[in-house]
Amino acid sequence: SRLWREHVERYHYLGCRVPFGANLRYWVRSRDRELACLLWTSPAWKMQARDAWIGWNDEQRRRHLQSIVNNGRFLVLPWVHVKGLASKILALSARQLPHDWQTRYGHRPLLLETLVDAIRFRGTCYRAANWIYVGQTTGRGRMDREHKSHGQAIKDIYVYPLVRDARLHLCSDPTR
Repeated sequence: SRLWREHVERYHYLGCRVPFGANLRYWVRSRDRELACLLWTSPAWKMQARDAWIGWNDEQRRRHLQSIVNNGRFLVLPWVHVKGLASKILALSARQLPHDWQTRYGHRPLLLETLVDAIRFRGTCYRAANWIYVGQTTGRGRMDREHKSHGQAIKDIYVYPLVRDARLHLCSDPTR
């Protein structure tokens, strides 16, 4: 919606860019009052810390990358002050998103990921919602497949498995 885009553009430090690939936008509301905005998107192609945590090789990543969904934007609106709200939203979203993603894109995600700018934020709400810190990005940026871009913010990487043995599933080979 237009209001969702306006709020994210105005109040999120990264603004509102057109998402790359598959995506779902959510409003979080209570009693018809907007509390927060979420954007879930296709994952980054390659992140050393995430890929090492999963333990997959290039072929497994190519085959199963679509089983990861990235939390590209999370904004609790600045006038909303409720202790524990952000982690509660993340927990509820992790329950709802797999069904919605399957309905929209035809496959159920196995893992959520997010990137937290460690200079600006501590990742407290992700840790409180049981997300797992797996390392940091290299600061190259999302679309740098040729290793030419540097100077982007280094970010903390958190993941949240949606199924038991998510790593095992992500590393599986096709059955023949």
